[in-house]
Amino acid sequence: MKYFTALLLSLAIFFSTNAQSYKPKDDKQAVTFIIKNFGLTVNGSFSGLLGNIQFNPANLAAASFKVTVDAATVNTGNSSRDGHLKKDEYFNVNTFKKISIVSSAITNGNIQGTYLFRGVVSIKGINQSISFPFTAIKTLEDYQFKGSFKLNRRDFKVGGNSFVLSDNLVVNLAISTIKM
Repeated sequence: MKYFTALLLSLAIFFSTNAQSYKPKDDKQAVTFIIKNFGLTVNGSFSGLLGNIQFNPANLAAASFKVTVDAATVNTGNSSRDGHLKKDEYFNVNTFKKISIVSSAITNGNIQGTYLFRGVVSIKGINQSISFPFTAIKTLEDYQFKGSFKLNRRDFKVGGNSFVLSDNLVVNLAISTIKM
């Protein structure tokens, strides 16, 4: 009986300190962006977030994020503009179907309760290193992750030269998960 109890205790400790697997909830995720166009703020979003998130704040060394979003789901609330954004000059969704973000390291942030994401974002087959702080809010058995980061669209050859479209944009993430 002592061995059985020790085994159960060991398994409980093992599973509580190793990263848990989560996936984004289809209806509870937001990948949005903000960019200036003709001096006006344009908001947009992507849907179809898929992937695998390994996360346990007690074992960040085992944490990882590997998610993609469907590039053809770009939505700015203007169907004409959205159609233009899907073309070769912008997201080229016929060739580059997914935008991805993959972590290389997750660490504690500078402020208690925050974490630091380090990894790579890939748009149109171009990889760019990124780093940004995020929060992870525990809900029953799942997590809600929130963070934001800046990108330069020209680093990914999105949109070419433009006097009216800002080079810089902000990407906001609000992703609710479900345990796998």
